[in-house]
Amino acid sequence: MRIGDVLKAKASHEVITIGPDAGVRELIAKLAEHNVGALIVSSDGTSVDGIVSERDVVRHLHSDGTVINNTVQAIMTAVVQTCDRETQVDELMKTMTDRRVRHVPVVEGDRLVGIISIGDVVKHRIDQLEFERDQLDSYVHQT
Repeated sequence: MRIGDVLKAKASHEVITIGPDAGVRELIAKLAEHNVGALIVSSDGTSVDGIVSERDVVRHLHSDGTVINNTVQAIMTAVVQTCDRETQVDELMKTMTDRRVRHVPVVEGDRLVGIISIGDVVKHRIDQLEFERDQLDSYVHQT
């Protein structure tokens, strides 16, 4: 199974972005408004300049109480693990686990086309296991 299949199954295909010069207060508001754990940092809405998550805010808040007055660029992760639609789900699951990341932007070339969360991957895996179980149950009950 490929990441493109997981993207198709998502309820929403919208990717929320924020500019690198936006304030951390705006970031927190967007995270809450959209009920998401991370935003793609993009100067133009289609490129990936970075990623910023709830974890980034909390970690910086712990070490610097004035982070709320800073910009997204000051706290974002600039080197971002990405994937494309052809990436195998199992491969991305391993990468997410090994690198301890919860959100991975999906790109085609340099263009942002989606985002995959660890929750998306887990949901996909559960759906897959339930389908296999139902197939086995059907087979067992036919004989």
